[in-house]
Amino acid sequence: MNIILLGPPGSGKGTQAKRIEQTHGIVQLSTGDMLRATTDSDTEFGRRVKAIMDSGQLVPDDIIVEMIDQRIRQPDCDRGFILDGFPRNVPQAKALDAMLAEHDLKLDHVILLDVDEAALVDRLSGRFTCTQCGASYHERYNRPSREGICDVCGSSEFVCRADAVTREIDKIIG
Repeated sequence: MNIILLGPPGSGKGTQAKRIEQTHGIVQLSTGDMLRATTDSDTEFGRRVKAIMDSGQLVPDDIIVEMIDQRIRQPDCDRGFILDGFPRNVPQAKALDAMLAEHDLKLDHVILLDVDEAALVDRLSGRFTCTQCGASYHERYNRPSREGICDVCGSSEFVCRADAVTREIDKIIG
C-alpha cells in the first residue's frame, strides 16, 4: 500500500504516518529525514545534496525525487510506503507520478489533513526536536518520557527552530 499524507506544517502528518507505519507495517518516508540521512552518508550523492543545503538553497525537485526513488528500492519498502508531506507542488507530483510509473507502482491513497489555523499555530509554536536523532516533541502534547532526555537516542540536546516556526506561522496567518 502506497500512501501520501498532505497538509500544512503542524497538521499531524508525521504523527499519522507513524501510526499507519506501526499498524500496517509500511515504511514512513519523510523527505526531511531522508535529506538528513543522505547528507550524513559518505556518498557522492550525499555530498552533492549537502553542498546545496549548506549554501542555503532549496534542494531541487529532481534530486528529491531521485532520493525517493533510491529509497523505495530498499527491501523494507516492498510492502509499501507513506510519503509524509511530499509532493508539495504540481511539478513534484508529476515527477513522482513518472517515477512511480517507471517502477510499475501506484498510489493507493492520498489523504489531506485539514486542520484549523489556530490549532496549527498552537502545534507549531510548541515543537522542539532532538538535535542528535531528529525525534520531534511538543511542549504540551508530546514531551519526552524523562524530562530533558530524548526517548529515542537518550540525548539531552534539543532545539526549537524558531526561525522555521516563525516562517510557518507567517504563512498560515498571512
